[in-house]
Amino acid sequence: MDLYEYQGKQYFARFGIPVSPGGVADTVDQALAVADEVGFPVVVKAQVKVGGRGKAGGIQLADDAEAVRRHAGAILGMDVKGHVVERLWIERSSDITHEYYASFTLDRTAKKHLCMVSARGGVDIEEVADSDPGAIARLHVDPLDGLSAAAAAQLVAEAGLHQVAREQAAVVVQKLYACYEEGDCDLAEINPLIYTPDGRVHALDAKVTLDDNARFRHPEWDQFAGTETTDPRERLAKEKGLQYVGLDGFVGIIANGAGLAMSTCDVVEQVGGSPANFLDIGGGANAAQMANALEVINTDDKVRSIFINIFGGITRGEEVANGIVEALGRVDISSPIVIRLDGTNAEEGRRILAEHGSDKLEPVPTMIEAAKRATELARGSRP
Repeated sequence: MDLYEYQGKQYFARFGIPVSPGGVADTVDQALAVADEVGFPVVVKAQVKVGGRGKAGGIQLADDAEAVRRHAGAILGMDVKGHVVERLWIERSSDITHEYYASFTLDRTAKKHLCMVSARGGVDIEEVADSDPGAIARLHVDPLDGLSAAAAAQLVAEAGLHQVAREQAAVVVQKLYACYEEGDCDLAEINPLIYTPDGRVHALDAKVTLDDNARFRHPEWDQFAGTETTDPRERLAKEKGLQYVGLDGFVGIIANGAGLAMSTCDVVEQVGGSPANFLDIGGGANAAQMANALEVINTDDKVRSIFINIFGGITRGEEVANGIVEALGRVDISSPIVIRLDGTNAEEGRRILAEHGSDKLEPVPTMIEAAKRATELARGSRP
């Protein structure tokens, strides 16, 4: 569950991370009231769960009430990459001497938490990673050991933070770790973490993703439920018990198992395609599951072909094939479908699929060939 900036800052504050004073506003009058309370100058910030709001004009400095009124009126209702601004965060403006970056997330390969710190904050960390990888200091943290004060201090020094900011920055990094671990976050990021002319280090922005699997431990998260902005495709998939993540490509992906679904996305990209989604229907692939999956993918108008990649284990190949055929009778699909079926009784399954082959349904024997064919069909059917 992604939080808005203001929610992330409120979450940070619970763990003692210093943030700018401010408040939320849903109307221009509320924005004026918050600005009067925190004191001018202020920054009027659009609250959307997407990057690029600054470039879109969604972050504006206001020196007086008239400027707040003008900027708040312009930003409310603004469209930022498909996200309509319905709420503002009004905060006291901060003078900045230096901008840094700090974050925690999970490195699943290392099975440890990963902390990244950089003296080059204020820009996308991906840009820094591409242009100057050495500018990012990294530290894997064993969850059993935690992050010591000495390790935090060494990390900010390795990152090249200015000497005057290091002591406070190390403390903030430790508090960010507490927020990440105790607060059950998938991601806790500050960009930028600033050092001010009067010698203070604090978080000027907040990006927080909560681990939804830990919701049962946090009844206080209920306050965030009404502000979730779920992708309509993801909402439909969740209602149908499917694991779905919407992407920006044009090849729809259906697979049985998270690992196979991820591999399928990778293979599609490898052959020059672009996955439109990650969709895991689970260990089985019966008609009901397949029909639900096809219905979800069918709502995405960017999808130009569908790649169904099934490996039959406990579920036998002929059951999978019959489920696919039956599902296609339930859902009217406009995009061509490529099916790769392997595993238990795969030959029988392929025979059933071959009997029902058509311009819309094409069995292909291997994963790489199926990915190529799905990509070809998608490109051929694009307007």
